[in-house]
Amino acid sequence: MRASKAHFVIAFGVAGLLLFSFLGYLYWLSNQPPVLARSEERDPLTNLPISITMNPLRDRTIERTASDFIKQMRDGDCRVLLADWEKDYRRKRAEFICDSETQHPLIGWNLVEWEDAPPLIILHYKGERYSTTAQRSTYKDLFSVTEEKKAGGWVVTKYDSFY
Repeated sequence: MRASKAHFVIAFGVAGLLLFSFLGYLYWLSNQPPVLARSEERDPLTNLPISITMNPLRDRTIERTASDFIKQMRDGDCRVLLADWEKDYRRKRAEFICDSETQHPLIGWNLVEWEDAPPLIILHYKGERYSTTAQRSTYKDLFSVTEEKKAGGWVVTKYDSFY
């Protein structure tokens, strides 16, 4: 069977329509917030959604800042990270966090919720920790990292965890 000009016009028209639709979808997606959807089901204990769908085109600067902070906490740099906190009302909290992080080090973590509370952004994580310093057993807990936009970029201003 021989292809006619009409077949080529139809094929190029369909390809153009598909390309236009795809580019329109990308444009729409680029203008959406970081969280596209949250499940209606919520954890009864924490009231966090069971699952969230993140925008693949979101700016990940906030997540990278939080991840770097968490990695440094895991690697034992807690006192260096929280040195500024020891100069104000958060001094006792900083001591408690560093002692607890030493006793219950993080193994891994997963982002479970993104909360916009302008001018702050609160990232909630589900983490796995060692139960003891002997590192024989583990448990899962929730923790959050609060960030604020400052002149130099996003800065971690609060770290909450249940040990």
